[in-house]
Amino acid sequence: MSLSNRLRGTLLAAALLGGASLLGGCSFAPVYGGSGALASQPMLNFAYAKPNSRLEQVIYQELALRLGKADTDTAPLATVSAYSIAGDAMLAVTTDPRKAVEVTVTAVLTIKVRDGSNTPDITITRRATASYTRAGQILTDNAAATEALERAAISTGEALRLAVLANASR
Repeated sequence: MSLSNRLRGTLLAAALLGGASLLGGCSFAPVYGGSGALASQPMLNFAYAKPNSRLEQVIYQELALRLGKADTDTAPLATVSAYSIAGDAMLAVTTDPRKAVEVTVTAVLTIKVRDGSNTPDITITRRATASYTRAGQILTDNAAATEALERAAISTGEALRLAVLANASR
């Protein structure tokens, strides 16, 4: 009986060791890892234009955090143009102040290659939506609207990042 337990343990250890050595040869490029093989490409270290609004600033921060930032003059220049739309007028008079409002942030990312080549500009458009509920008080409604806009801007930045990674992998 002890021989079969010993044999079973040896076979299990050999199988685990063999499986680990087979998986050791695999490589993965994580999309959400931040510093994966795709995210460490030099073409993805962008120089970023100056933001014109808080929404653009949030998107630039998301892109710089996830893709990297370069300070050289030859780094591709990423320019974001963002705007928001509220699904319901903020000052609309309603009988029920606890009304859900959707805000949508749309951003256009233009990547201009500045290495002297004739590579055409890359333009990517993405949008994201976030919602909040009005409480009928100006201060809380404004805070909720601002927070929802920032959530939508972060989601838009993430969608732009994924589109850039998809474009780079082609």
